[in-house]
Amino acid sequence: MDQGAMVSVSATTDIAPFSSARDIEESNTLCTTLDGSVDFKGRPAIKSKSGGWVAGFLILVNQGLATLAFFGLGVNLVLFLTRVLQQDNADAANNVSKWTGTVYIFSLVGAFMSDSYWGRYKTCVIFQGIFVVGLAMQSLSTYFFLLKPAGCGDERSLCTPHTTMEVMTFYISIYLVALGNGGYQPNIATFGADQFDEEHPKESPSKVSFFSYFYLSLNLGSLFSNTILSYFEDKGKWILGFWLSTVSAFLGLALFLAGTPWYRHFKPVGNPLPRVAQVVVASTRKYRLQPEGESDLYDCDGKDGCSCGGVGNSTSSRKILQTNGFRFLDRAATQMDDRDFKNCGERNDPWRLCTVTQVEEVKCVLRLLPIWVCTILYSVVFTQMASLFVVQGAAMNLDMAGFRIPPSSMSAFDILSVAAVIFLNKRLVNPLVCRLRKDGREMTELQRMGVGLVISIIAMIAAGVVEHYRLVYVVPDCENCAHTSSLSIFWQVPQYVLVGASEVFMYVGQLEFFNSQTPDGLKSFGSALCMTSISFGNYVSSILVTIVMEITKKDQLPGWIPGNLNEGRLDNFFFLLAILTSVDFVVYIVCSQWYKSIKLEGRYGSSEEDDQEASSKI
Repeated sequence: MDQGAMVSVSATTDIAPFSSARDIEESNTLCTTLDGSVDFKGRPAIKSKSGGWVAGFLILVNQGLATLAFFGLGVNLVLFLTRVLQQDNADAANNVSKWTGTVYIFSLVGAFMSDSYWGRYKTCVIFQGIFVVGLAMQSLSTYFFLLKPAGCGDERSLCTPHTTMEVMTFYISIYLVALGNGGYQPNIATFGADQFDEEHPKESPSKVSFFSYFYLSLNLGSLFSNTILSYFEDKGKWILGFWLSTVSAFLGLALFLAGTPWYRHFKPVGNPLPRVAQVVVASTRKYRLQPEGESDLYDCDGKDGCSCGGVGNSTSSRKILQTNGFRFLDRAATQMDDRDFKNCGERNDPWRLCTVTQVEEVKCVLRLLPIWVCTILYSVVFTQMASLFVVQGAAMNLDMAGFRIPPSSMSAFDILSVAAVIFLNKRLVNPLVCRLRKDGREMTELQRMGVGLVISIIAMIAAGVVEHYRLVYVVPDCENCAHTSSLSIFWQVPQYVLVGASEVFMYVGQLEFFNSQTPDGLKSFGSALCMTSISFGNYVSSILVTIVMEITKKDQLPGWIPGNLNEGRLDNFFFLLAILTSVDFVVYIVCSQWYKSIKLEGRYGSSEEDDQEASSKI
């Protein structure tokens, strides 16, 4: 795009470049944003009338309500399948795993539609609408078809068998919920970040803070679901729990729509798949060619009507400057013969000649993949809270002053830890790090992710130690006590607190890192990477458990994770995860040192290597 480009007043959401420095000066007089965002009418967004924490707060509340609604269904879905649909434990757990994995896979669908065609606002509205419809359909089908006879589905009374059509209606509804929530999640985080001008010195720090508050709102929403709604549903009050979830999702959508006049928007930039394919094809055609320097690479300056934003040829996107690494891809931007044209005004075949920005887009994604792979094993640790931590807690002493503590409710300590660490990180840790570092900066995203990995290692060691002592205090020769220990479940608190602390450093750092290191046209894809790492973490955890049981279950040995934990060695599995995560941390350090940050050209022609390069090293 033009150096010094900004948006022009338009009746549509298209973003057109300013043609002179005078336009920029006039824009500053109107106090418009510096990042090229527009309001809902397509006009340059005015800082005082759009975005900022007014829009950000609406999005945070929306996220909290949507999370409450989602976990209102998901937290006890396995119980619903066993008690109401009469599935056995293995089938129910398998169906829940498939459903959960599908949610995160749908995040890629939402990110693709957002970045390519609809934009983040429209994508959020559409998928939230699907989310509400799915929850309403699920509530209605449960009320009219599934809870037969009335009052069934609690711990004591099972429901009667259901017809194929009734069961099919239920599955259609929950997969509509998966589609709606999955498509919405990666876009709402990025859309919230869009409300803060990253090129404005006062708003840029708020953009970083937003991700912390976003993750906090997500956890607060799940706190209500994991406690209040979980209690109602566990007692068989499924209709109440599901309708509360539906109302929460509807209120979230209504609140999101109410904030429309205050939002800032960015234009979608087109399907990225052809752009990637063009780089691969063009570089393959010129496999014998070796570019000698940056001057040999094709780029344009926006003159003669040429679109050189690179990302989908959109002038709303900034140029990406040429970087070393993956040099074989530079051939795609190297002119080979007369069939390639150098002048920007002339027509060139993108399958033969690509811009530097287009090539760097592909490089950015390739550089992110090793970092992303390293986060998958962390997600394996994270998923233990919803699986083996609960199983471990169920085998401990659950009594407290005559009240039986549900093992799954211990996740409340994880959520409280997240809230506390976000506050302490902002008020204590970051200022302390700034004072200790010579350059006066906070920890970079990669450094925080590394800290998250270290804390997760300690969490697994803590879980292993607790399990070791749980086995020591197993109640002997007690009828109906085969799965219990006199060790109180509150000894699990440290491992939940440590996992919560690691989440703040890892997942918030991930959101910031992928958002800052993806090109302008792939921001939602960056957020989707965070969700898919959780999805793959679930799959890897399941595979790892299967492998461990196959290896350790020999002869008369029941294996490390048998049905009766008192006969197994769950502590060894936790220690194994600590070892694997330690190896992953070493690999992560290597990958982070190798990583080269994206180099963006500012919208006014300035290079934005600035702080980005510092965040490319751990």
